Amino acid sequence: MPKLAANLSMMFNEVPFLDRFATAGAAGFRAVEFLFPYEHEPAVVAGKLRDAQLAQALFNMPPGDWNAGERGIGALAGREAEFAAGIDTALTYARALDCPLVHPMAGFAAADDERAITTYVANIRAAADAFAPAGKRIVLEPINHRDMPGYFLHTTAQAAALIAIIDRPNVGLQLDLYHAQISEGDLDKKIRALQPLTAHVQIAGNPARHEPDIGEVNYGYLLGVLDEIGYAGWVGCEYRPAGATVAGLGWAKPYLSSHRAAL
Repeated sequence: MPKLAANLSMMFNEVPFLDRFATAGAAGFRAVEFLFPYEHEPAVVAGKLRDAQLAQALFNMPPGDWNAGERGIGALAGREAEFAAGIDTALTYARALDCPLVHPMAGFAAADDERAITTYVANIRAAADAFAPAGKRIVLEPINHRDMPGYFLHTTAQAAALIAIIDRPNVGLQLDLYHAQISEGDLDKKIRALQPLTAHVQIAGNPARHEPDIGEVNYGYLLGVLDEIGYAGWVGCEYRPAGATVAGLGWAKPYLSSHRAAL
């Protein structure tokens, strides 16, 4: 059975962020992910994980000025020093939270912009080299252009090509099936073909990004495909609940029950 991780940036918004850890644990989750932890000290977040008996699956590196509309700086020439500072910050949190995966967002640039490609490759190599001694991995996530027009990294083929160019053993793919469905579709074959690169999977219903049992994607089938290919990582539930978070968890009960049985 796939192992589900609650995304605390999107789920359990009925309570303040630091209270979501206990709420997720009480709902049956054994791991969480979120966008950014940086408003809180590493020890505080680590304490919330420990108290709720949760693992940290993933979080993002500092993204630039999020409130001004920036969505990462990894591919932005001229921001290399800021990216390097973000590596240090993210690594401090990754160590404190015992988190194996960190995602550096790329930002807005044309996919064929040679300067953006060169900048991105150099930045990801630097992040990977900094994270490797701590046993951590960097993951690259393609994000669809319907939700984020102009985002540099937006297809799995582009991500696979860049991972090959970056050529670091601790760089993998963050396969968000919601984004992949919008950008590409053919998810069964994508999951199977990308299995060697995939370090983390995320899910959400399409088109509205609600619960995975709402919309056009058959996640019951796709989660079975992940089992079939032997995917052993966490599956991040990065969706916006259509109503109260706990009320919408009916789809997840078989998976959460299997988590408890395995303990």
